[in-house]
Amino acid sequence: MSDSTEVKLHFLDYWRVIKARAGIIILTFLLTMITAGVTVYFMPREYYSKATIEVKPDDTSGLHIYEPGGAPAADPRLAPTQFKIIQEKEILYPVIDELGLCTRWAGGGPPLQKEQAYGKLLGMLDMKEVRQTDLIEIGIWSVDKDEAAEIANEISSVYKDRRTNDQMSVIDTGLARLKDEVNDETKQVADLGAAAAKIRTAMGIVDDLESASSEGTDFDMAPVKAAQASLDESKQKTAELGTLLLQIQKMKPQDLMVAEQMLSIDDATTQKILPQWQATVSDEAALRSSGLGPNHPKIKELEATQSVYMQQLEQAVTSVKETMKTRLELAKTTQAVLQQRLADANKEFIERNNAGSDYTDAKYRYLEAKRLMEASEQRYTTLEQQENIGYLVVKVWEKAEPALYPGRPKVFFYMMLAAVIGLGLGTGLAFFLEYLDTSVKSLEDVERFLGVPVLAVIPKNVGILMHQKGDSPDAETYRILRTNVEFNRKNPDANTLTLISGGPGEGKSTTLFNLAYTCAKGGYSVLVVDADLRRPSQHRLFGVENNVGLSNYLTSNMSFQEVVRTTGVENLSFIPSGQLPRDAVGILNSQRMTDLIRNTKSKYDLVMFDSPPILGVSDGAVLASEVDLSIMVIEHRRFPRSMLQRVKQAVVNVGGNLLGVVLNKVDAKHDSGYGYYGSYYDYYSTQNGEHHEKPPQPVAAKTNGRKPQAAEHEVHGDQY
Repeated sequence: MSDSTEVKLHFLDYWRVIKARAGIIILTFLLTMITAGVTVYFMPREYYSKATIEVKPDDTSGLHIYEPGGAPAADPRLAPTQFKIIQEKEILYPVIDELGLCTRWAGGGPPLQKEQAYGKLLGMLDMKEVRQTDLIEIGIWSVDKDEAAEIANEISSVYKDRRTNDQMSVIDTGLARLKDEVNDETKQVADLGAAAAKIRTAMGIVDDLESASSEGTDFDMAPVKAAQASLDESKQKTAELGTLLLQIQKMKPQDLMVAEQMLSIDDATTQKILPQWQATVSDEAALRSSGLGPNHPKIKELEATQSVYMQQLEQAVTSVKETMKTRLELAKTTQAVLQQRLADANKEFIERNNAGSDYTDAKYRYLEAKRLMEASEQRYTTLEQQENIGYLVVKVWEKAEPALYPGRPKVFFYMMLAAVIGLGLGTGLAFFLEYLDTSVKSLEDVERFLGVPVLAVIPKNVGILMHQKGDSPDAETYRILRTNVEFNRKNPDANTLTLISGGPGEGKSTTLFNLAYTCAKGGYSVLVVDADLRRPSQHRLFGVENNVGLSNYLTSNMSFQEVVRTTGVENLSFIPSGQLPRDAVGILNSQRMTDLIRNTKSKYDLVMFDSPPILGVSDGAVLASEVDLSIMVIEHRRFPRSMLQRVKQAVVNVGGNLLGVVLNKVDAKHDSGYGYYGSYYDYYSTQNGEHHEKPPQPVAAKTNGRKPQAAEHEVHGDQY
């Protein structure tokens, strides 16, 4: 909460400075506005014309047979680069020559140097890039609206012609190079075609050289495939015979006889005898089953028959094994023959195929070269046609036209800018002066730098209370001063006081007169002594002659009653300064003056001495040392604080008692911090001829034991 209050107070301080220095701010603002207005009035009226162009990249695609065609790639640096190029001499010099600007701008004198004309034209040029586009606005400012349009159009025209000519030059060079490359490709195609035809004739190949198909160059692989199939079949048969022989060699004769059919062995002997042997074995088994013994003749007969059959079967098995071995050897021999036949077939195919690949390669190179040649010829033809049509690298979208109204100066903008600058300068000057101003500006300044309280704040232009009719709101300030003087003096006997100031014109004498008048109206018996013997003024305020007074009393034997005068105000007496003899300087610093002060203390409730400025002459310091109290009158915002500190120090050095400060001539209208000091103007103002509130009765006077003379005036004398 305290932080926000502090910020608010700072803002109010700034506002007070602005109000107090409003004259400086307004004067600076007006001077700035007048200067800006006069400047704008005499500034030449300039017209603006612009031409809008679109810049495109240089189209050099297709100038080489190995470069792909199509639109050129976008370059983000294109527009900024061309923006800079347009401002170069290579573009603007031809414009100067074409329009004769050196002579036109010479004003009847010798023609300008081209460099001078270029500098002036560059100053007139106002170019802008349109964001996110390749558009450039070429603008010209000139006092001649027709000239502005003419120059803008000429710049766009010269730039367009220059870009187009450069592009055509590049295209011509590229076409010549491309033509040479096409000729080289044509010669190469002819050479490759001749080489392929020669190989084709030598090998007797039937093929169309211009055909992309290679069917005529494929050789028959049937012999190779047939030889490979026979070899595979032989290998399979050999493997089967080897496996069968291995199985037979592991079998017993009787097992082999049984397994011949399973092994697909076709042997006539085995097929004939095997069933007979099996029959005898069956018969023997039957006889034995019938109970015949081993020695039975039939059993013996069957065993003999079986033995014969077995010998025949063993011979047959041996014959089968030998036959299988012979078949295996024959199969291996056949496999070797087929292997050699396959090798011969492969060799023959490879030789023919290798011989035909030379033709295939020659034909491929011929067809590829021919394709490239045809593409180059097509590209050359296309570029040649494009050259005849023309290349569009710059397009003018908007031609410049003479402006209807001048574009510069921008009166409204300049005046608004001048207003802002004027207010800124005025405010800055006000705060700068405020910073340099070390005078007293606030109650806080007084209390901080002087260390004494402020007894009253008196507004500006407060008049003489005695000359005002009825109850005046100006009197309330002095009632406040009277009350503060009463309650701030610690000793009731301290009833002699003087009002001092650092320099003349601070309102010290008027303040003393109005305070004395207010105290007298409040019931105090008051004596005013005009002790300013050098520049007296109290006699004019009282409206009396100044022929006899304090100076006569101090320099002669005149009595006190002879110099004191009564006034038209009850309880208010006055001693004028009198005429000061030239040889009587410094008479205030005398025993007779000391006695006067001591005697008046017992006769009056308050004795007030008007003194000269304390820093000007020594009289003020003398009075401050003699009286009980001193009150410093400070004019608001006049003298620096250092001077006021010297005033206080002057009082302290002579042993005076500084009671407080009266801040005089405060401009409450501009210094809003003092507005509440004048609130009594509204508080005691009348409405319909009546008071809002009856003011309180005045403070009773301190009489040091005497009966207050103001008793009868407390009701009648103090007319609020």
